[in-house]
Amino acid sequence: MSIKNSVARGARLATFAITGMVLGHTAFAADVWPTKPIKVIVPYTPGGSTDTVSRVVFEKVAQSLGQPIIIENKPGANSTLGVGVAARSAPDGYTFVSVLAAYSANMSLYSKLSYKPSDLVPVAEMAELPLFLFSSKKLPVKTVGELVDYGKKHPDTLTFGSSGVGSSAHLTGERLAMESKVKMTHIPYNGSAPILPALISGEVSVAFDPLLVPMPHVKSGKINVLAVASAKRWPGEPNIPTMEESGFPGFVMSSWTGLLAPAGTPAPVVDRMAKEIAAATRSPDVAKKLTDLGFVPVGGTSEDFRKLIERDISRYGQIVKAGKITLD
Repeated sequence: MSIKNSVARGARLATFAITGMVLGHTAFAADVWPTKPIKVIVPYTPGGSTDTVSRVVFEKVAQSLGQPIIIENKPGANSTLGVGVAARSAPDGYTFVSVLAAYSANMSLYSKLSYKPSDLVPVAEMAELPLFLFSSKKLPVKTVGELVDYGKKHPDTLTFGSSGVGSSAHLTGERLAMESKVKMTHIPYNGSAPILPALISGEVSVAFDPLLVPMPHVKSGKINVLAVASAKRWPGEPNIPTMEESGFPGFVMSSWTGLLAPAGTPAPVVDRMAKEIAAATRSPDVAKKLTDLGFVPVGGTSEDFRKLIERDISRYGQIVKAGKITLD
């Protein structure tokens, strides 16, 4: 064998050996992950929807993984601050970020973000958050059809509240106004808490909001509920029709919450976390907690979540463009 061939053969063997060590290390690392506490960034204040779901789900996941999962709240700029921090974090499997559907909407609401979708990888959806259409008792309507008729007979009188510009509730209200061809003036609030008293007092005509807080006031007769913007009726309130049943085909605008990881996070880690989330949301205790809070437990694969995010980027983008809505 020539010296040249011997050198080449030696180089190939060395490459094979290094590759084998790397592959072996990767497999080993995936098998033993996690070996230290995991951080989940929540880009909202404590006590909100994303924070609540994250704490319920990851308490269970932490038990299964055998490592603490630390929730770190980083609110600001409609969640973009915390998401940006996660996007710039090391993709080592120890940093994740929980997001709402606003993550998809922000891609259109801001002309420039500190991150792009390719900077993060979807892990799994955790829960769906159905939005219900509530109306003030000051408004003489009890169905979506009556709401539309009233709006057409009384132009420029309807208003709708939301938890802020660019929120799912805001964009859902904008979609209703567009599809019904009824003008409704948007009144944004600082979070969802002020919406209920605004509905009760008649400060706003209607609002899309999760079920938990307003529903007791429907029961006591202070406000009305007209419909739910999900594909199916809410099991706990089967008499409330969907928006589709109320004359708006394809009107499904439920929010959601899910987990992302920095791009480059090892695929085995992403898959493992997705499976742990699915197992947690299927467990009777977690499922009951989420359902009692007005959420639908989901779980699922990274690919399932990727498709959901891309669908909503497109769907919210159309509403934002048509309504000329911006957060810049």
